[in-house]
Amino acid sequence: MTLQRMDNVGIVVDDLEAAIAFFVELGMELEGKAQIEGRWADRTVGLDGVRCDIAMMRTPDGHGRLELAKYHTPAAIDAGPHNPPHNTLGMHRVMFAVDDIEDVVARLRTHGAELVGELAQYEDSYRLCYVRGPEGIIIALAEQLG
Repeated sequence: MTLQRMDNVGIVVDDLEAAIAFFVELGMELEGKAQIEGRWADRTVGLDGVRCDIAMMRTPDGHGRLELAKYHTPAAIDAGPHNPPHNTLGMHRVMFAVDDIEDVVARLRTHGAELVGELAQYEDSYRLCYVRGPEGIIIALAEQLG
């Protein structure tokens, strides 16, 4: 059997409502919320006493999902600096295609987002930028030109 699809990307957050608001402003839809706990959850993630709230966010086309998780027990562990440079090892960002990159950046700024670098253009193909959102989450935005 081969890979069927990528189902979702998980992001652990401290302020679940702020993260939901940020991704809703981006254009994602809240698919649902749930509380996760029990032996199956403990066994799956390799922790004891798991209790967390999750929110599943869906892209407008219905194919992409982010799972936002707020751990109550065990408490989330701070992985290091909240503003790591782009060359830090590990998963770094999720990229989204947008229609109007300047409008998206302006709307996300109302949720505390800021540009990591600057809005740049790659040849005549794309306008691109990295945006740091709540809790240091970095997303990349790409607007195709032409």
